Amino acid sequence: MIMRLGILGYGNLGKGIECAVRQNADVELKAVFTRRDPATVKIQTAGVPVYHVDEVEAHKDEIDVLVICGGSATDLPKQTPEYAKYFNVIDSFDTHANIPQHFANVDKAAKENGHIALISAGWDPGMFSLNRMYANAILTNGKDYTFWGKGVSQG
Repeated sequence: MIMRLGILGYGNLGKGIECAVRQNADVELKAVFTRRDPATVKIQTAGVPVYHVDEVEAHKDEIDVLVICGGSATDLPKQTPEYAKYFNVIDSFDTHANIPQHFANVDKAAKENGHIALISAGWDPGMFSLNRMYANAILTNGKDYTFWGKGVSQG
């Protein structure tokens, strides 16, 4: 079975998602959605349409998973709960202190509409946090060292 994927937001993250999709035969990119003029957005995958974000809901029956590539400060807190009403969604929300509230908002919208949501997927939180956990399991007397200060990252 091929998973039909949509990308909402075509900045660096959206472009990276597109590259990852191109490496997986069991995933098909169905559409890219943008706030910009779609005519100005050139994607790498031939034959895949680019639509304005206002059209995303019209494609709910064509997309299995919508990857939401907005920013954590202002985009994802609004976009992810909204689009979880229409799609299974993935986001990379990374404002650690606000993850519990973001989870509650997204979980409620997804469950009420029979969808699944994966939030905060990415490097930090995500893979970076798992990497530290594995290292602490192996080097039990080790000391975590990060290059940022208290409150900047809590992964």
